[in-house]
Formats: sequence, C-alpha cells, structure tokens
Amino acid sequence: MSLQEPPPALAVAATIAPLADPVFISDLHLTSTRPRTAQRFLRFMREDAPRHRELVILGDLFEFWIGDDALPSVQPVVAALAGATSRGQRLLLMHGNRDPLLGHDFALATGGTLLADPIVVEVAGERTLLSHGDAWCTRDVAYQQFRAMVRNPEFQRDFLGKTLDERIAVARGARMQSETEKSVKAMDIMDVTPEAVDAALHATGVRRIIHGHTHRPAAHVVSIDGGLAERWVLPDWDLDDAAPRGGYLDFVDGRPRLVFFDD
Repeated sequence: MSLQEPPPALAVAATIAPLADPVFISDLHLTSTRPRTAQRFLRFMREDAPRHRELVILGDLFEFWIGDDALPSVQPVVAALAGATSRGQRLLLMHGNRDPLLGHDFALATGGTLLADPIVVEVAGERTLLSHGDAWCTRDVAYQQFRAMVRNPEFQRDFLGKTLDERIAVARGARMQSETEKSVKAMDIMDVTPEAVDAALHATGVRRIIHGHTHRPAAHVVSIDGGLAERWVLPDWDLDDAAPRGGYLDFVDGRPRLVFFDD
C-alpha cells in the first residue's frame, strides 16, 4: 500500500447505482487447503454468475487476506473476476471478518468496487440493506472489540507496513485463536441479535436485509414498526467438508431465491 493510498477501511463506496439482476455470494473462505471449494468457485464463475448483470460478494471471499501484495497467490480467482467485469458484469465487494484488508489493488485488478458495510442499495426495485452481518453479532463482545480494531485505519496502516512474513505469522495466530474461542462459545453468541437487526431496519427504513457471516442460510420474517421485513442469510461454502455445502441468492420475478449446490 502506498502512502497516498487510503487503507481498506476507508476505500469504500457509500452509495452505488441500483442492482437490476444480481447474484449474491459470501463466506467462501477460499484457501489452498480447500481445493474443491476453489474449483467450485471457478465453476460458479463460468456457469452461474454470467447469467446475472451484477455479482455481489458480501465478505469472506478468502479464508484470510494479509494485503493486496498477496494477489499473485490467488491469480485464478482474480482472473475469473476480472474476466467477468471485462465482459460487462458489475462486481461489488464487501469486506468480511476474514478479509477486511481487501484494498484498492484487489479492486483494480478485478474491476470491482468495494462497498461500505452496511449499505442501502435498490435491489430488484426495492431498497435493501446489505451487510456482511458480523456487526450485528452484538452478544459476542470480545469479537466486536476485535472487529473494531482490525477495521481501524491506523491499525490497518500499521499492519500493512509489516513484512509479508510478519503478516502471515500474525494472521495464522489470529486464526488459531479464533478457532479455539469458537469451540467454547455458545452458538447463539455467534448469531445476529434480533435487537441489532431491528435497530438496523428501523434506522434505514428498509424491509429487506441480505447478509452472510453466520453460516445459517435461511429466509427470516421480522416484525418491525407495525409491518413485516425479510432477512435473507447467504450460504457459506465448503466443498471439502464431510457435509459439502455452498450456494447463492438470486432473484426470480423480482423475488429473492436461495440456491444450494447439489454437486
């Protein structure tokens, strides 16, 4: 990252043009240790994504991201995304809890636009709140403190100023600590809290939310301000797991639809 370039926390768009025919994915956690998931992503980019005008990735495209100087290590992913934008597809990217350091160079290499989290966007004719979703897991106080730290511009500048080896060591340590902590946390702590979702709906006045992060794909109906709202949770991906999973959300006749992979 050059001294003139803003840290990833600041290099985001707060408003974007409406989405007419999007497909949403999140929580792919791409890494060399999960080759089948990476292969399924490339297949998705060949077969599924091209049917839509816009591709929206709501965070955690990668298992971890130590900075945009890691681009050479993920060239097949970059090439697939760049190929899509070169053919006219809009690519919109949101930071996740695993990849908050996606920055200007990654966006430039892929032709994508980094989004603020959360952001209100007109999707298929309806104002919709998009988010990775981790900010609404407010019962996990320790995680919220960590989230605030890694998204702080000064922290990001300092981290990206370290050597590549130093950043890799820090990232590996953080992943090990996270997995250890998750093993002893109650499951509901790692889910969004209804109060946080209600507050987001009330503050923005929308009646539809789309997010990832929780690995609990579903469509929820929420009562808010005397009416009803929808909360759509995206699937996580892991084709190397004992119970393979993955999928996406798109729209049919203006209505959201969750699609799960069966192969």
